[in-house]
Amino acid sequence: MKIFSYNPGHDGAIVVLQDGRLMMSIEAEKDSKYRYSPVSSTDVLNAMSEMGAAPDVICMGGWWPRDHHEFLHGSNGNAGYRGVSGEGIVVYTKSFLEKKVEYFSSSHERSHILCAFGMSSLPKGTPCYALVWEGAIGSFYEIDAELNIKLIADVLNQPGNRYGRLYGLADPTYSKSELYPRFSDAGKLMALASFSTRAAPSAEEKRLLRFLLAGPFQALSAYADLENAPHLDVGLDDPEFRNFAGIYSDAIFDIFFRFAQANLKEGLPLIIAGGCGLNCDWNSRWRQTRFFSHVFVPPVANDSGSAIGTAIDAQFRFTGNPKIEWDVYSGLQFRNEGVVDPERYEVHDADLPEVADLLANDLILGWVNGRYEIGPRALGNRSILAAPFRDSTRVRLNEIKQREQFRPIAPVCLLDDAEKWFGCDHESPFMLYTYRATTDALAAVTHVNGTARIQTVTATTNRGLNDLLVAFKARTGYGVLCNTSLNFNGRGFINNLADLDAYAREHGLDGFVVDGRAYLMRSSVRYQCYLKGGNNSTQKSPPVRCTAHQM
Repeated sequence: MKIFSYNPGHDGAIVVLQDGRLMMSIEAEKDSKYRYSPVSSTDVLNAMSEMGAAPDVICMGGWWPRDHHEFLHGSNGNAGYRGVSGEGIVVYTKSFLEKKVEYFSSSHERSHILCAFGMSSLPKGTPCYALVWEGAIGSFYEIDAELNIKLIADVLNQPGNRYGRLYGLADPTYSKSELYPRFSDAGKLMALASFSTRAAPSAEEKRLLRFLLAGPFQALSAYADLENAPHLDVGLDDPEFRNFAGIYSDAIFDIFFRFAQANLKEGLPLIIAGGCGLNCDWNSRWRQTRFFSHVFVPPVANDSGSAIGTAIDAQFRFTGNPKIEWDVYSGLQFRNEGVVDPERYEVHDADLPEVADLLANDLILGWVNGRYEIGPRALGNRSILAAPFRDSTRVRLNEIKQREQFRPIAPVCLLDDAEKWFGCDHESPFMLYTYRATTDALAAVTHVNGTARIQTVTATTNRGLNDLLVAFKARTGYGVLCNTSLNFNGRGFINNLADLDAYAREHGLDGFVVDGRAYLMRSSVRYQCYLKGGNNSTQKSPPVRCTAHQM
């Protein structure tokens, strides 16, 4: 059975399942399109060109269009936003490319739950709990052996929107009369919360917490004493606001954990979905509580996984199978089209020891390998890589990415080195959990609170990146690199040569490597130093022929 599924709206994506295997996931924001984009006609045509024969089932996510009536109740063709029973599922037969196909739609809420369960390692028939927390939904569910889903309770409405809204309190550019935060605010607040060094709120902060969390979801302007509110327009560098960001983050988590302790049976597995599932601190805390026997978060916990979840729901409907085989590298191949100026680049095939040596000599390189990764996190196929040893590298990477300096840089690490450097004794392949660094040698990838959001790699999960890390370890003694997404600010991953060339020129990369072919900037001071000195650096020292001014 071939299933074609799409989530047309926010974080749009198009998915093809074939006989229980994820063949392709095209996300609307990828190929340098705007973050959080809906599906476009170009995305549909690209997917159809990759799909081959017509599908047996066409699925559409339930949350579209988003006018008031259909947001609440769905429509004749779309199952709507809320609802976990099968009663709201839409199924009928239609014609597609002269073939009779089944049309299927289920709710947005179900799509999150089925995505997490279908991608998890839990066998069919495993009773478990589900937590969906995203912009609007903040709910626990019980799943029985027949995959019947029961809503236990709406624990906190609008958890993601409540979380992101706090960022706007301190940001003078944010209008306090806006009801919803900007899409990027929640991720930035997650970074700021890691700076917190204070656990107890002040009396004024307690009043603010009650407004933010205990009352109805309202714009900040509804706060009775907004002009005197703690942290109003103080800016994102204010240390006391950063302290409160951590206190606020903990307060939201505690609401859900206290509910779990009081209402759920200890020792069952937990699957997590929704955009809040990308909060690494919260994911780590769920594991650390040991309340659940197993915690799983898919790499597409946000709405980009909704198309996968709807496809899994359809597969379950028509075959009885709610499980899929999948690979996180199920995006599209890089479009190696066009030419670059040969006067600008030194172009040659580069082996991994050479690339490792370039990185050890403090060059920062774009890295493209195979199909792009699904979900919003760079997992080593559309990445910017660098040596992990200097804090100045973190500064330069944030300058290259044109983003705030409080944003952390994540490490990618050989699984065999993960326990030694980060205390992680198991695979963590999707950059969804934080671990505490055990050394001060990895300054570029260790956040201010001593944690790091690591991705572990093996030859099975990503052979190309694994072999590069092995070569880098042979060169420096550390199987660790900086790994951050290869994208223009506010856009999805770069996936074509023209954009990559423009990015390297405009943002100051020292070069890039595309499927083993290196393009090294002739104008790069670091590359010229490498050519003159070569092989002169250690893991903590710059190339000897580069002066501090040049660096």
